[in-house]
Amino acid sequence: MKFKIDLHLHTKYSGDNDADPEETVDRAIEVGLHGIAFTEHYSYEASEHIEMMKEKFGEQILILRGVEFSTSEGHCLVFGVDTDKLSLKYAPARDVVRVVNQAGGVVIPSHPYRSVNSLGDLVWRVGDLCALEGYNGCNMHAFNRKAIETAEMMKLPYTGGSDSHTSHEVGSCYTEFEDAVTSANFVDLLKAGKYRGVDTRKISRKMINSF
Repeated sequence: MKFKIDLHLHTKYSGDNDADPEETVDRAIEVGLHGIAFTEHYSYEASEHIEMMKEKFGEQILILRGVEFSTSEGHCLVFGVDTDKLSLKYAPARDVVRVVNQAGGVVIPSHPYRSVNSLGDLVWRVGDLCALEGYNGCNMHAFNRKAIETAEMMKLPYTGGSDSHTSHEVGSCYTEFEDAVTSANFVDLLKAGKYRGVDTRKISRKMINSF
């Protein structure tokens, strides 16, 4: 069985929306996800709220914790480390990757070809990335297509995440893992690369032909 996790979720604790965390979890269960990862903006501490929800929803869905970190060049998803303890605020992406990797975590550039807050072609020069975010639910399809093509050329896996800022957006894109994911093996499975991003949104023929 494929294991489906939305790897990019925001709530009111990101400071740019009013999404309720419990409504986000309820929606994830409703749409059939096996797991979700809260990746609040800028601060690992901002997702502290999910620790209580792990106890409440732990038998229904896997709840993971990361951060959408702001490097000096653009945003990256970071998993496996508490970035608040690494003194990396707005550091260059190359330094963020080096320090996070040394600490046992992983770095995945989020929406790498969006026109703002993204690394763009810098992904080729940063080095030692775990993956690229291929399917982002808030992106234009052309931006996602470019990210996936780049991941394939770099021989990197690509993930999927809704980048949701409201509960109804949860699961629009997600990551499909070959193996069952747990809190204990999550980062190791990201490093292993046996997964792919999935986009559940309908794409019109006109949009496909414009790629």
